[in-house]
Amino acid sequence: MSTSFQIHALPLEQVKSLFTLTDQELIAKDARRLTVDAKPGNPCRVSLCDAEIGEKAILFPYTHHDVDSPYQAAGPIIVRENATTAQPKVNEIPEMLLIRLLSVRAYDADGMLLGAEVVDGKVLEQQIHQYFSEENIKYIHVHNAKQGCFNCWVERA
Repeated sequence: MSTSFQIHALPLEQVKSLFTLTDQELIAKDARRLTVDAKPGNPCRVSLCDAEIGEKAILFPYTHHDVDSPYQAAGPIIVRENATTAQPKVNEIPEMLLIRLLSVRAYDADGMLLGAEVVDGKVLEQQIHQYFSEENIKYIHVHNAKQGCFNCWVERA
């Protein structure tokens, strides 16, 4: 029997202040404002969809695994200027994940890595169910496999 899951986007409230900053203030925070020039290619971690060509976005470093373990991690992510926080339904996988090669990382309650696989986005659901069939897996992070950038996290529903 498979376990229901919930994909979570980055809440807009955590990053919306970035859009009030000047380009110089962004640079001081190691961030950059950009105009999207390709689709797909700029997946937004708030809306969980690819930005449209011509759209403004911000690329910035984000601590996506803020835990007291050797597996704490940060990396670059993109957020669209006019994004709203995605709220996928239970067991729903956003299109931006289905079209990418993904790195799927499973962690226990102590933030320790227990499993990692590279999968085509079309089999992400199967990989999520496989990991959640193991009782000691608490949550999953999904990254773009090629660039390594964090996309979203998954919990049991």
